[in-house]
Amino acid sequence: MTEEDRTTSLRRPPVWPVLLVVIAAIGVMTILVATGAAGRGYAAMMGGRGGGGGSMMGGSLGPAGSGSTSGPTTSGTGAAAGTLSSPRAIRIAAGPGYTFTPSTIIVRAGETVTFEVTTMGPATHEFMVGPADAVADDVEGTPEIADIGMMQSKSLTYTFDGPGPFAFACHETGHYEAGMHGTIVVLP
Repeated sequence: MTEEDRTTSLRRPPVWPVLLVVIAAIGVMTILVATGAAGRGYAAMMGGRGGGGGSMMGGSLGPAGSGSTSGPTTSGTGAAAGTLSSPRAIRIAAGPGYTFTPSTIIVRAGETVTFEVTTMGPATHEFMVGPADAVADDVEGTPEIADIGMMQSKSLTYTFDGPGPFAFACHETGHYEAGMHGTIVVLP
């Protein structure tokens, strides 16, 4: 090794530590996104309601433990079901792309739920909830939130009365056909 080679190698730091830090950061972000930002949901990350503390985009956050996860969302064993006077909040991320997260929700018969839907990408979405056949056929009068723009959150409150089955979907042009719908499991 010449004197010039030694001087050059001393001035230029190795690349591998930087790559290691970048890979670790990507791993942490992947875990946060997969778990709904540590149980607070996508809406909490972007300024909506969620678990305690601040949010990335500066919004206020509601009570801890009210977040959604990437799997089915339920009020849990022994937890009180939402009522008309105190509905349970379920956060749903619409997108990115043509997906809802979570795509399966578990409720109790007669439970009242407020769905807080946030669009997570540039597309405009809608959120329709109700009896599965009415949702699939985009029946007029089925409860829905229209025109949820990029990074907007809107809510809809629904009581799960009747025999079911129940579902939710987006009927913006081509979205339902691309798979943008979910199921609601009703427990007794």
